[in-house]
Amino acid sequence: MYHFLLALFLLGCFAAAASRLRNRNLRQQPEHGEIPSPSETCCGQHEICERDTLRIAAAKKTVYYEDEDLDRFRGTDPSAYDEPSIDEFREVLYTLRETEVSGWLHSLQLRAVSLPDALRDEAFLMISDRQIG
Repeated sequence: MYHFLLALFLLGCFAAAASRLRNRNLRQQPEHGEIPSPSETCCGQHEICERDTLRIAAAKKTVYYEDEDLDRFRGTDPSAYDEPSIDEFREVLYTLRETEVSGWLHSLQLRAVSLPDALRDEAFLMISDRQIG
């Protein structure tokens, strides 16, 4: 009985240490606004993994991707952009690394800047391609 209790205690200590290590790594993981996709952190089939990804995203400060000039579009309706404005967003979108797209979208959201409707499908396609590939 003594061995069983000792093994149970050691298992609990190991689980607590592993949990702390995992939480510390999750806090340090996102850099430059990168938000890990579910495919990087888990299989994507579980609510817990998605909630962790959203928690990381919510805890992250606003990160700029050399796109400070886009802040002038704060509060603009996604369907109200003209072609030169859409091109400004497109230029930023296509200069980002694949790992930065979701972070950039989150940054825009935190800054109350709506992505133009014309780019919405392209941006989400880039994110889904990264998760699949």
